[in-house]
Amino acid sequence: MRTVLVVGIGTGDPRHLTLAAVDALRRTDAVLYLDKGEATGDMRELRRRIVAEHRAVPPREVVVPDPTRDPEVAAVDYDRAVSDWHAERARRVVTALDSLDDDEVAAFLVWGDPSLYDSTLRILERARDAGAEFSVEVVPGITAPAALTAAFGICVNRVGEPVHITTGRRLASTAPEALRNVVVMLDAHCAFRTVAGPETHIWWGAYLGAPEQILISGPALEVADEIVRVRAEARERHGWIMDTYLLRS
Repeated sequence: MRTVLVVGIGTGDPRHLTLAAVDALRRTDAVLYLDKGEATGDMRELRRRIVAEHRAVPPREVVVPDPTRDPEVAAVDYDRAVSDWHAERARRVVTALDSLDDDEVAAFLVWGDPSLYDSTLRILERARDAGAEFSVEVVPGITAPAALTAAFGICVNRVGEPVHITTGRRLASTAPEALRNVVVMLDAHCAFRTVAGPETHIWWGAYLGAPEQILISGPALEVADEIVRVRAEARERHGWIMDTYLLRS
């Protein structure tokens, strides 16, 4: 039976790879890449460099064209748009896996950790529901919140208090008590501006672990305009951005 490895590779620093991840790469016959176009070409190149660093003979590459989400559907029914997107992704992954021999090992190299705001495991579950036969092994990776708090040298939680993790889309509806200590991911619109008060502090980071890493912290209302400007400039420069932040009040 084919084996699919889902390998967390951290947030941009090749040194984020664990020894378990290195072992997984050395077992791999083929690396599956979801191709999101030229805008994220440097992310694909980083994955290739990571593989090449730990393999004398690189595994072959299987490119899976990534479908786009329908923006009109997403505007009125976000959950349906994501479900449709995942279904099409799963169909394309099944086609890619069919190109492998029965005993081969394939790997997805996942930014951060496969368990936190990444869809790969869900896509593979859909692929198996569609009849594809393969086993799955997961190798954990350094998460964006871990890289963020390490970069600032802070703890993600305060003594005896919980941590809430959410997305920018959900931040405005987050309960006030959860806003005392909240990690926000996937925020394209700097939603912290809608919930920040005079007592709110923010630690914001983009391209965490990479040479392009950007860090800004301070009272949220005072640094908000700077974060919005720097984020827009970085996205324009690179064609993509991954950023995460911790809000605490």
